[in-house]
This record gives sequence, structure tokens and C-alpha cells, in this order.
Amino acid sequence: MSSTQPIRFFHQGRVVDVSGVHPTRTVLDWLRDDAQCTGTKEGCNEGDCGACTVVIGELADANDKDAQGGLKLQTVNACIQFLPTLNGKALFTVEDLKRQCGPATRDGHEHGKRAVTPLHPVQQALVDCHGSQCGFCTPGFVMSLWSTYESHQGCGTRPTRQQLADDLSGNLCRCTGYRPILDAGQRMFDLPAVRLDTQPVVQALQSLQDPATFDYTAPLGTRTDHFHAPKTLAQLAELRVAKPNAQVLAGSTDVGLWVNKQFRDLGDIIYVGDVEDMKVVEERDSAQGRELYIGAGASLEVAWSALAQRFEGLTDVWLRFASPPIRHAGTMGGNVANGSPIGDSPPVLMALDAQIELRQGARVRRMPLTDFYVDYMKNKLEPGEFVQAVSVPLAIASRRIRAYKISKRFDCDISALCAGFSLELGADDKVKAINLAFGGMAAIVKRAAKAEAALVGQPWTQASIDAARAALAEDFSPLSDMRASAGYRLQVAQNLLTRLWLETRHQDALPPEATSVWSVMPHAVGVTATAEGA
Repeated sequence: MSSTQPIRFFHQGRVVDVSGVHPTRTVLDWLRDDAQCTGTKEGCNEGDCGACTVVIGELADANDKDAQGGLKLQTVNACIQFLPTLNGKALFTVEDLKRQCGPATRDGHEHGKRAVTPLHPVQQALVDCHGSQCGFCTPGFVMSLWSTYESHQGCGTRPTRQQLADDLSGNLCRCTGYRPILDAGQRMFDLPAVRLDTQPVVQALQSLQDPATFDYTAPLGTRTDHFHAPKTLAQLAELRVAKPNAQVLAGSTDVGLWVNKQFRDLGDIIYVGDVEDMKVVEERDSAQGRELYIGAGASLEVAWSALAQRFEGLTDVWLRFASPPIRHAGTMGGNVANGSPIGDSPPVLMALDAQIELRQGARVRRMPLTDFYVDYMKNKLEPGEFVQAVSVPLAIASRRIRAYKISKRFDCDISALCAGFSLELGADDKVKAINLAFGGMAAIVKRAAKAEAALVGQPWTQASIDAARAALAEDFSPLSDMRASAGYRLQVAQNLLTRLWLETRHQDALPPEATSVWSVMPHAVGVTATAEGA
């Protein structure tokens, strides 16, 4: 058993080399079975429960305000991450916290002295606040809290209770509930600080950097599968043309489930997570005017943050999109390319008149996102072509923009339906332009053309909304499934049109506290209190 290159990453204080494992072996399975690090648990094995939460460290960009000591730390779900994606990175698990706390000491005991390893402040706070009962989910909570701890200690800040709840929204506990765990999240900052020494990690990662494409191969029965990780767009484009049937992999938040739950055989893989140019999120000029350019490799967290900063009404759907570990690993480009009818990004992007940028070799073409989807899980990608970016015109920020997610669970749940709306009213209070896009209502995400037509040119009144509600029944014939019935989906979609009107009507518009939970919670996205003021 051999490979062209070993998988090399930093783990437990040293660089490890791994060869011979299949490219789809998960980080979780390697930890538990190969590395004998059994602190990380397997719960759902699909990225929902958070029991397997680990932290990935990468070399940080000089302009990355969230990085600490040259290192960027992010939580991910080990159960759906393939091991070769760790190449050139650092892996931290619950066992690493013991390494930070120094050697064991001896304490008195009725049967003699015993060795006691000091606990990390995160762990000690969970003990003090009784935040663990059965303990199965606890290592995942510890790692999410540790990531938060390192981030805020580095900035000299403390999170609000609601920010802690946001950070833990990807971790599920069925024993203690969240009150004592949130108590521990606040308590950990009161204990003597213990920080990660980032210098040896950064030095190790710097030694692992290689501008060439990372090629890893491993046998599977009578054949050999390949994992390719290009570093540049040119390398990616060349590989994609040469291997049009290979599986493109980004955050593995969906593809990982194909392996874990459907036992699908992926064959060769092209991983885009190491292409830095694919992660660009910036404002730039285009033929259509100033735009927000979102590289297809940009994480969901970074992409949604950029959208929410520039367009009103998107914070709620950003924070409710899956969970932090999923948003750290997954990409907006992948969410769009996947083509799921219940994906949350496409309805919002369609409401914003987004375009999708496709590349095949040296050829780059664009089209409106509304034209990209053909049928259920089918799109207009040609052989050897991949999604390079999504662009959003900044001029549309002058419109009233709203995004609504309807799901059974508030945090970390799949939508029954998701809606993205943008509205422009004229001086006469008539509808000048409107985009109404829905996910979960059809085989593809699409705009409600007849409902839009019923509103354009009409006064922004209850009567016009009633006409659009009726037209919506002609735009969609939703299906019933485990998340919602067809009748429920249609009624809720119609009600969301009414909500849009209630929030944006000229007279007596509903204030935020009447429509959003965030307005009545001590919550401020991206803002933290100082240690003294928390």
C-alpha cells in the first residue's frame, strides 16, 4: 500500500504522515481507530449533533482580524471531513487541552496519592457549572467553547450569552440542556487563563506548505483512487478538464453524507479547498457596475457575513444557516452548485439578482443564477466546467431586502421552505421592481414569476398582496414530505408575502421587535463586550 504523497498535518505537538488510507476515510474514523484518540465521539455521523466537533488550524492571512498568533482556528465536524483535506493544516481535539495545562500533580486521597491532571478553564468551568451529565456530547461542546475561548482571549473580549449560544448552535445536548453549559461559557473567562502556544504550530504549518498540487492515491480493491488538491485556479481548471468525471469536493458538508449515509463510491476527487483565489470575497467593478464578488471556495460563514454587512434583512438567515462548524467548512459556491431545492443560499442570491461565474479551462462565462438550474439536481454545467464565483450587484442594496427561513427547529435545521425577497418602490408608492425567490416549493429554487407580475406597477397595498398570494398558487405546486405538507408550504409562502408588506408598507410598518427574535435578545453580531463591561 503506497501513495504518491503522504497526508501530512500537525497533530498532538508534531507533524504526522499518513499513507494507505482511502481518500474518503473520515477524520473521525482516523482519530478513533488509527490514532486511538477516542475523546472525539460519533453521534449522528452526518454533521448535525456536534459530538465529533474538532478544531482545524490554518495559517492566517495577515489581514485576518479573527486570527490569533498567525493561526486561524475554526470548528468543523470530524465525521464528514475526509482525512486528505487536513494536508498542511493542524488538527486539535479534546486531548490537546490536557497538553496545554501542564504536568499532572499529586493530591491527597484516602487510598494514597494519585496523579491529577489540571483541567483547562473550559473543562473546569463545565465541571463547576454542572454542564455535563452523560458526557457523550461534552467533548464537542468543549472544542466549540475552546475555539470561542481562544478567539476572545486573543482579542481581550468576552462574548455575550447570546453569542455563546450562537457559537454552540451546532452542538446538541439532551441531558443538561443549555443553561449550565452557557453558564460554563461565561465562567471559563473568570478562571486563570490558559492559552494555546501558536508559535510551534505556525512553524510546523509553514514547513508543510507546497505550491504544487497535492496528489494522494490509495488502493481500493483492485483499483486506485486519487485525491487531487490544486493550489491555483489554473491548476484546478486544467485538472477539471482532464478529469471531467471526478467528484469536485469543497467543504464536504454534503458529499461527506454521500459516503457516510448512502455508501456512495466517489472515485477520483478534486478538492478545491486549497485554492486561495477561490476564497476571495471583495467588491470589484464589472461590466454591470460595482459588485460583491464571492469566490466559490469562500466559506459559508465568510460569504454570509459579507452579504449581511451590505444588504439589510439577511442576518437572521445567516445565523440560522446550519451551524458554525458547517458554515466554517461548507462553501456558498458548493451550496449553489449542489442545486438542492431546499438550499438556503440560492433563494437569497436570486432575490439579489446574483450571477454565477463558470469556468472551463481558460474560458469563463456568466449567467443569471435564475437560469442555472434546469431540473431537480440538474444544472447548466458542461463537462470539465466548475463554478468559479457568484457575484451580486451592489446597486440592489437600495431595495428593501428580506430573507425568511421556515424550519421545525430554529437553529441548525433544514428548511421546509426559504424565501428571498427584494423590493423597490417608486415615489408614488407603486412597485417598481420586485424579486420573489423560493426554495422548497419546487424541484428547483426559482422565482415566482406570476406573483411578481401581479405586483409590478401596482400600489403597495393589501389588495395587491392578495392578488400576488393568489398568483403564487399558479407559480408553485409544492410536494409533501417529512418536513412539511404541500398545503402548509403554499400557505406559509403566501403568508411571507404578507409579512413582507407588513414590514415595508409606507404607514405603520411593523418594527423589528414585532417580527424578529433577535431584537428582544441581548445579541449583537460581530460585537463583543470588553472583559470589564461584560
